[in-house]
Amino acid sequence: MPGPSVDQWCLVVPVKRLALAKTRLAEVAGEHRVDLALAFALDTATAALACDVVRAVVVVTNEPDAVRALTDIGALVVSDEPDAGLNPALVHGANVASRAHPGTALGALSADLPALRPDELSAALAAAPATGTAFVRDAQGSGTTTLLARRPGDFAPAFGPESATAHLLGGAVELHGDAFPSLRRDVDTADDLEQAIAMGVGTHTAAVARRLSQVGCR
Repeated sequence: MPGPSVDQWCLVVPVKRLALAKTRLAEVAGEHRVDLALAFALDTATAALACDVVRAVVVVTNEPDAVRALTDIGALVVSDEPDAGLNPALVHGANVASRAHPGTALGALSADLPALRPDELSAALAAAPATGTAFVRDAQGSGTTTLLARRPGDFAPAFGPESATAHLLGGAVELHGDAFPSLRRDVDTADDLEQAIAMGVGTHTAAVARRLSQVGCR
């Protein structure tokens, strides 16, 4: 049987400990902040798994609740063995993906894209160059939501403060997001959440958002 085409992708999604996630949403989400952070990851992974060119979603996390929930929706969940920060976690997940699915292209995807549309993700994947890396800038402009490499050896994440600039300086090609606005709409603040809801979020985030409205949160 022939190996998988390079037009197929494995996407790595990092999920931090929920107690530490999305702290800027504490004012709007209150006691539901942890549920909201998990809902973002579930909707991100669900949309990615629904993309016709995504072979697997590999989640890197040491959060027990995330392990259970993301495994249930079909993601391959692995522990953060390096436990040395975001970029080592992404490299670890990419190595796991390459061993599990040799020959697939690799991508890193932020875990806070609750409005993500599978067709828009497909458009970004199709636009990735044959060599080197490509990235999608977040809606704020300084960060990165997606890093793509058709050749596994090119995968070199540089997430962190001003990651868009870091990826550009590292030679990545920027994919401008007019064709995939939902891929840019990460959620860190109450305003971000409102914009994502206006775009249309996935079922997990929508369910938590309804709970927020019921208790009078913004």
